Amino acid sequence: MNDTSPAPVTRKQLERGIRRSAFAFRGFDVKNLGRTGELLCHPKYGPITEKFLRQGSEICSDTLKIPIDLVKRVRDGEEATLREYHESIVLIVAAELAQLEILETFFDISLVGADMMYGFSLGELAALCAGGVLTMADALKTPLLMSHDAAELADDATLCILFSRSEKLIPRSKVHRLCAEINAEGKGVIGVSAFLAPNSMLLIGQGDTVRRLRARKDELTTERVTVHINDEKWPPLHTPIVWQRNITNRSQVLMHTMSSGFTIPSTPLFSLVTGGFSYTDSNVRDILGDWIDKPQLLWEAVDTTLLRGVETVVHVGPQPNIIPATFSRLATNVSLLTKDRLPMQTLARIVHYGWLSAILPKRTNLLRAPNIVHVVLEDWLLDQVDV
Repeated sequence: MNDTSPAPVTRKQLERGIRRSAFAFRGFDVKNLGRTGELLCHPKYGPITEKFLRQGSEICSDTLKIPIDLVKRVRDGEEATLREYHESIVLIVAAELAQLEILETFFDISLVGADMMYGFSLGELAALCAGGVLTMADALKTPLLMSHDAAELADDATLCILFSRSEKLIPRSKVHRLCAEINAEGKGVIGVSAFLAPNSMLLIGQGDTVRRLRARKDELTTERVTVHINDEKWPPLHTPIVWQRNITNRSQVLMHTMSSGFTIPSTPLFSLVTGGFSYTDSNVRDILGDWIDKPQLLWEAVDTTLLRGVETVVHVGPQPNIIPATFSRLATNVSLLTKDRLPMQTLARIVHYGWLSAILPKRTNLLRAPNIVHVVLEDWLLDQVDV
């Protein structure tokens, strides 16, 4: 990602480039407020932001039968805890939809004209709302009803990233088999939650399953593989751990009664569940049923973004992280591999990006990564002075 672009993206540039743009929606993180408080206090943006926060609060309160006030939480600048996971779910979706309505209301820029959109984890539900497929209530009801169990499962779960910088990629099938073998020992479950790149993936495991994975990582490839543990607690969505509370089946039953979900997305929606533009006017429930326990195919979304000739990625949501970081790593690696002249210390580091050099001849679209313009929507909105 170009962290130091020559100049900020102007309103006219964003508007003119909309057909070559992708909108990327963020998912859950340990911090989810971002700059929503500033949007809420903004003299022009505030009413729209408050409208969505109140709407989300009402949906959450009606669904869980407990009082929720997201406006107060945002004004107080208080991040939700894991035990308040349900509030984080609603806050993220509400903030994303508010940002998009602000963009359209004050700048006449709509994602309807964009080339594509996609969302990581919870972001896919927000994208379905933004694309006119689901109502906000239908998108939120199921994850809200499952949020207590998902948060409790996080107590005994550890998130890690498995990655390699060698020339050989990490075979997904081997990782799947190794996880299955560890699970078969009957002492906890581990599974891939997201594929970030051909050489990296996120896994979530119970108990000491991550330690056992680390002990057996050399079985995956002859090259060096690293397992880095994240100290935060994460609900183990997109892994088979959710089967232990029957979250998948219970969610699928709930989705039978969704009133919406019979419309194709207004903007081409790339699903991180299927790895394609799979949504029709009849399969939303099927895909969302798999969304619960299947790994997120983030790499496929990044690859497709570059393959389709997208020039600008608009990152939607409060303080987006994982999608911008994935693009940034790829852009840095491509830049290192394609410079005409490299200092010796940089040349020595090339060996760490062997996986990329191995696939570049077949995936030349990846060479475009350093030239993609990235716009963090909440920052862009707050930077505009001529509202």
